[in-house]
Amino acid sequence: MLLGLVEASASINAHRSLDDVLHAVMVSANRVFRAEGSSVVLLEPERQELVFRAATGEKSELLRDVRLPYGKGIVGWVIAHDEALVIPDVSQDPRFYSRVDERTKFRTQAVICVPMRIKGRVIGALELVNPDREFLRDEFIVSVVEAYASLAAVAIENARLYDRLQLENQAYRRVLKGGETVIVGDSPAIRAVLEVIERVAPAVTTVLILGESGTGKELVAKRIHELSPRRDAPFIAVHCAALPESLLESELFGHEKGAFTGASSRRLGRFELAHGGTIFLDEIGELSPAIQAKLLRLLQFKEFERVGGTQTLHADVRILAATNRDLRREVEEGRFREDLYYRLNVVPITVPPLRERREDIPLLAEFFVQRFARRLGIPTLGVSTEALEVLRRYSWPGNVRELENVIERAMVLFRPNWIEPDHLPPELRHEGTTDADPEGELPPLWQVERRAILRALEDTGWNQSAAARQLGISRSRLRYRIKKFRVPVRKLGGRS
Repeated sequence: MLLGLVEASASINAHRSLDDVLHAVMVSANRVFRAEGSSVVLLEPERQELVFRAATGEKSELLRDVRLPYGKGIVGWVIAHDEALVIPDVSQDPRFYSRVDERTKFRTQAVICVPMRIKGRVIGALELVNPDREFLRDEFIVSVVEAYASLAAVAIENARLYDRLQLENQAYRRVLKGGETVIVGDSPAIRAVLEVIERVAPAVTTVLILGESGTGKELVAKRIHELSPRRDAPFIAVHCAALPESLLESELFGHEKGAFTGASSRRLGRFELAHGGTIFLDEIGELSPAIQAKLLRLLQFKEFERVGGTQTLHADVRILAATNRDLRREVEEGRFREDLYYRLNVVPITVPPLRERREDIPLLAEFFVQRFARRLGIPTLGVSTEALEVLRRYSWPGNVRELENVIERAMVLFRPNWIEPDHLPPELRHEGTTDADPEGELPPLWQVERRAILRALEDTGWNQSAAARQLGISRSRLRYRIKKFRVPVRKLGGRS
């Protein structure tokens, strides 16, 4: 038997993932103790339930994922009392729970069951069903099986950690690429959004982010996550409109092997990957009624099942959702569940379209210029005041994303020192220049600002700090405007 335990240890420790370790534990237990079947039952402390996490034997598939109340059956007694049991005839023991046999159509005659411990904490139990009668008469068998269970418990705990690290690494590789999220803007509209983000981020509250396409709803979600206590856990984004319903359900909740054609192995869903962190569901108005129902259950009870699975899983996930649809109208017209709408709409944040915060256009344009200049390795200085005026007049139906694309196009095609109006698409240059424009006779905003900066610099003897105080802005903001408006800079005392 000693040689068998040594071989079992080597077999178990040759695996890393939890499923593989559990399978090795079961196979080795059957071989070493010559049992008809074996199972690992793990304790779920949050729900005070026992789950048959792995099993071998003729009816093992029917036994897997069976749940029992805490303390129920022989295995429940062992876990609750932290004591081993050797029962040669279970029919004579009142602790035997016969309904498991009724489900599996398997006849249990004898059981050896021992607790599995990690650092004095019981995490479950190892149960040997109908072992060799020789072992039932061996007074030292409990010590041997307990030693084996301790070895298996350590391997199971390590496998859990390994699986968790694998999930987190997958998530981090996808999302932790660009550092801290930056939401660019200084307009009252965007400041109001940033204020709500700071207030809601520390909570676990569900947030519904509203706004037109291209306004930056995902950036808002990322910023909420980064400012939350979950910042070190995964942030997983799912674009619900990008996948058909059949694939989206599997993407969100995962699937079991054989759940459908092509499901050759188990796949973990995004909610499992985001466990402990945040999941962002973009375009949530596109969800089908069936997926809406599963999402509602997850929001209410933190529970779900994989596609094709029977095991109830739990997800500690904060949900942030976004849509460019009018969800209230979708509810009224019967396309979106009312109960789900109220679950999602706890704290709504509306991201304004770019046409409602035109004062942010210079800051956004500068931000994108610097980003693409680094990426392309070209010394573009910025956007000329004339080009800025063209950008300011445009209506931006594609919002910030369209502005980003316009800047990237100009820099890729022309690689300019300064982006000028000729570098912009024709539709931008021609919009807003008709005689019918009621503001056509007013001086462009950039001219007014340029004159005010010049006047402040002249009044303060070209002292930029004093000029900034006179204008009521920061010195860095003044320097930005001097550069953008090409204001001639003189040294103190008026010398060029």
